[in-house]
This record gives sequence, structure tokens and C-alpha cells, in this order.
Amino acid sequence: MAEPDYVIAGAGIIGLSLALELHRRGASVVVLEAGTPMAQASTAAAGMLAADDPHNPIALHALAKVSTSLYPGFLDHISDLSGVRIPFQTASTLQAVSPDADFLSDPKALVPQLEPGSHRFSLLDERSVDPRQLAEALLMAVRNTRKIEGRGIDLRENTPLTRIAAGPASVRVETPAGSLSAGYFVDCMGAWSPAPVAPRKGQMLAVTLPKSLPLKTVIRTEKIYIVPRTDGPNAGRAIIGATVENAGYDLKVHPVDILTLNAQATALLPELAEALFVESWAGLRPATRDDLPILGPSPRQPRYVLANGHFRNGILLAPATAHVVAQLLMGENVDVDLAPFDPGRF
Repeated sequence: MAEPDYVIAGAGIIGLSLALELHRRGASVVVLEAGTPMAQASTAAAGMLAADDPHNPIALHALAKVSTSLYPGFLDHISDLSGVRIPFQTASTLQAVSPDADFLSDPKALVPQLEPGSHRFSLLDERSVDPRQLAEALLMAVRNTRKIEGRGIDLRENTPLTRIAAGPASVRVETPAGSLSAGYFVDCMGAWSPAPVAPRKGQMLAVTLPKSLPLKTVIRTEKIYIVPRTDGPNAGRAIIGATVENAGYDLKVHPVDILTLNAQATALLPELAEALFVESWAGLRPATRDDLPILGPSPRQPRYVLANGHFRNGILLAPATAHVVAQLLMGENVDVDLAPFDPGRF
């Protein structure tokens, strides 16, 4: 078997999106996943494409806007390969803003059940997806590259890395099942990366909305968000989140934290008191010290490339990350200035 052009470690949304983009460009790709694909932060997220969230770092804005512009084509490509339609769940967000920002005089005109309290809200043209729908379709798309085209992405589950040796012309990767060489290695391992990222735990819950609350708009403050599902198997539910915790690799869900999140959401939408609890869970976001992703070659090993550290914006940034990292790997001019995301900043 010929050696691949690229080896990607990590089969979350960043790793698989990059694999699809490289494959679309004609490259041969192997994806190594230590456990089960799409089983960690990628499916624990709420799915907001929050490019204009005022709490995002300013340096993230250009990359985020490129990503939202790429999203329709990104979903279409996945749907073409998987046969699964991935709808946008919402098209607008009521965002709590500071007193000096522009705000709606009457947000209740959009969501009559809203009790703003001291919050002022602006209306953002912002969409969301259901990460569980996206994960299923993306994984199917990756697997179908081999069935449909006879030449496809080689996804190897339950295959952890044991050693990486980067030389001037290639990278050697060793696993318990053997070793392989490639032109480049790309680290998409999320919170489990040896890169300067750390796990940032988030707990959240899902509820079934009462008939008195046919919510179609995301509601978000600095402390809480409520994200309705409007299409697909989870239609009629809402996702409420999320905590932000430095708790290492602990994935335990604490009832007191879930009750606190639910109470904060119910203060904004009192009808949520009648909502039925469905489930709660926790995920580990890969965070950096400045809350910006790490994109680019390692300063000491240029064939070791990082695409990691997306913190709360992995779903949002997946298409743009795949696009710009593929451009970088193939020696093209990159559409976004990657200086703010340079691995050498740490």
C-alpha cells in the first residue's frame, strides 16, 4: 500500500472535516482515532455558529466569518457523500449585549415568552446545527469516500499514537498496529493533544419544550444559552448550557450544576418550568491560554501541523479550519491571516 500524503490524528469534527477537504483536493489521507470517531467534544456541543458572539476574541472574527460563508457548501458536500440532509436548526439569535451597544426595544416581539430582566438584547443573523445530526452524516460521508469512489479516506478507529518522528521530508507515525510514513502529520486531537491545550469541561442538558413555548430563536447571555432544535429527530427539544470548568478530564455530570443551568434558563423563559428533562452530559473543549485555536506548523517540526484548540467554537470553525489548513498544507495562499493562531505564540 502506498504511503499517504497526510496522516491526521483525531476523528472529531476538525479532523474529519480536514480529511474530507484534503480528499476533495485529490490527496490521500489516513485518519487515526484513539477511540471512537465523533465521540467527544464534537457531539457534546450546542451547535451555534456564533461568529458574532461579543464574547469571542476579536482576533477570531475573520476566521469565523469565513467559516459561516463556507457552511452551506460544507453541509452540501457532506450530504452528497452521505445521502443525509443536515438542516440549519435556527436562523437568528437574541444576544444579550452591554448597555452601550445597540439593542432591540422590544425583544418580546420576537419571543413573547421572554422575560429579559436587566438584559438588553440584540438580534443576530446567526444559524445553528444539531451536532449529532452533523456527526452522523460527516462520519458516513468519510466512510463513503471509499465505497463511492473506490479511493477514499482511510479511517482507523481504536488506533492510538505511540510515537511521532518528523524529519525534513516526511513524518513517521507509530501505532500498536504498525507504522506508516506521510508527507505531513496533522494534530486534531482536541483536549488530548500534546499541544499547549487543556480540557475545559462543559456540562449541559436537553429538555422537551412545552407546547406553550414553540421556540425558534436561540437565546444567549454571557452565562446561559438556550438552543432549540426545530428539524430532525430532536425537533421540539432545546439544549441548555453550559458550564466552563477547569476540571481536568473529569466528565462527571453534577446534578447541582444542571439544576443551576436550568434555573438560569427558566429565569429567561419561565415556560421552561413545564419542560420535560431529557438528558444531561459533559464534554471537554480544547482550550488555549488566549482562547484562540492553534493553526499551522510546529516551529521546530514544520511537517507536524496543528489544527487544534478551538475551545467553544469547534462546530463553527470546522469548515474554515479545513479550508485554510488544506491551503497551508498544499502551499497555496491562505485566505485568512493565520498570525493570531501561530503555534509559535506559546
